[in-house]
Amino acid sequence: MPGLIDSLFGILAGVHWLSLGVVLFLAVPALAIVWNVVKQLPFLRDANRPPVVFHILPFIGSTVSYGMDPYKFFFAMREKYGDVFTFVLLGRRVTVALGTKGNNMIMGGKLSQVNAEEAYTNLTTPVFGEDVVFDVPNHVLMEQKRFVKFGLTTENFRAYVGMIEEEVEMFLNTDSSFSAYNASDNDVWGSFDAYHSMAQLTILTASRTLQGKEVRSQMKKSFAQMYEDLDGGFTPLNMIAPNIPLPNNLRRNKARKAMTDFYLNILRQRREKPSEETDYDMLAALKDQRYKDGRPVSDKEIAHMMIALLMAGQHTSSATVSWCLLHIAHRQDIQQALYEEQVEHFSNGDGSLRSPTYEELKGLPILDSIIRETLRLHPPLHSLMRKVVSDMPVPYSLGNASEDRTLVIPKGNYVLAAPCISQVDPGIWRKPLEWDPSRWTEAGSLAAQLYRDYTETGEKVDYGFGMISKGTDSPYQPFGSGRHRCIGEQFAYVQLETILAMLVRKLELKIDHVPPHNYTTMIISPQKPRNIEFRRRQVSL
Repeated sequence: MPGLIDSLFGILAGVHWLSLGVVLFLAVPALAIVWNVVKQLPFLRDANRPPVVFHILPFIGSTVSYGMDPYKFFFAMREKYGDVFTFVLLGRRVTVALGTKGNNMIMGGKLSQVNAEEAYTNLTTPVFGEDVVFDVPNHVLMEQKRFVKFGLTTENFRAYVGMIEEEVEMFLNTDSSFSAYNASDNDVWGSFDAYHSMAQLTILTASRTLQGKEVRSQMKKSFAQMYEDLDGGFTPLNMIAPNIPLPNNLRRNKARKAMTDFYLNILRQRREKPSEETDYDMLAALKDQRYKDGRPVSDKEIAHMMIALLMAGQHTSSATVSWCLLHIAHRQDIQQALYEEQVEHFSNGDGSLRSPTYEELKGLPILDSIIRETLRLHPPLHSLMRKVVSDMPVPYSLGNASEDRTLVIPKGNYVLAAPCISQVDPGIWRKPLEWDPSRWTEAGSLAAQLYRDYTETGEKVDYGFGMISKGTDSPYQPFGSGRHRCIGEQFAYVQLETILAMLVRKLELKIDHVPPHNYTTMIISPQKPRNIEFRRRQVSL
């Protein structure tokens, strides 16, 4: 009997502790939610901090609404809180500053206050490798950008146009999506996935030009798989926790090592057996560079910079050229005008068109306007982040503070600029959500002036890689601004201009509607379905 009683008491005690555990398991999250809501009550807010977007779930915060549609989120929060507000993104407190003044505050922020390296290193370093880009202090990054600029010369750009033209022709002749282009009947229609096909074409053209002949020769072999595995490392989760041993991260790490070894081997072969041919690629530009302190750039650093150039540039270019094609496929009038511009400048008189030069492509207003307008409406990145490294005052002119106080963004927060919002701001642009390339060529147009301010006539600064237009207070910033402005901007235009010129010469395109944005990827891409119908262009002699 005593044993039975002991057993009963043991069971009851076990049930008691189990119940208590269940209660605690349920109560702790509930208490956390309650406390999170209480902290946001008006009388508990710090009046000197930007307003916080109301949220129920701690840690999650506004992650879902921001991630699903950042444009909608930004405009809605601006309406409710003003140009400056803070929201919680997977445990991070992110302060947004909208408008041109917000762009300037963040993109032109002092290094003593904001830091890009700490904001992005978790995402980029596991993909690019150590000792480059955001894995080094800012002054070293500026020197590395200077090294890259040595390879982005007018002489190289002139050579690249012909290379890209050849790649486009080869792609149309060999890719299975374009079998209708090679049909004996000119009236056969086919279709291709705009984003998928342009992702393939842009990596081929980038490898042929910037990466070098050795890389291009491997694009259909092992290198293509390495690229795909590395690309899988660009996930939003890795911004927070980059080294979780998930399958995609394990493949990423293996691919980065293999790609590093691949570039190291090319460099070793080039040093051992110099070629008499002129190399126009970035490896040739980087292999003999030295830092200001006299230290040579190591081969491993060069390899990692080459990975960074390949990965960073390919996504943005493939997204932009696919958006361009989708729009001109939808607007037959603009597509026809673009083709007629090619005929006007490059006709041989027999229905054929000669190859363009770098200088000639730069002087085509319709082609240029299409690219500018596409970048305005579909910038590759909707959010540009920095980490706050010292308390950062918010100027009264940004509108959230009263005249007798200044808001302060505390150290440890992140700040976010969204030039994408100023690029579609109805207070700045006429019919801002309409794709209208003509706005860039109208006499005395605001768009044309804004572009000149961004690229030519604005304040110029040398951050360590040559004079550039600062552009931080511009409402048009498709390539970023300030010290982190994209160094590959000019190459991007060469690539985009040449690909578009060649495709519109050879293909007639059509689509019923332009698909909406897909925000689930790191780069804003078009949602599926995004198939463009095409046939080989009908040419009248």
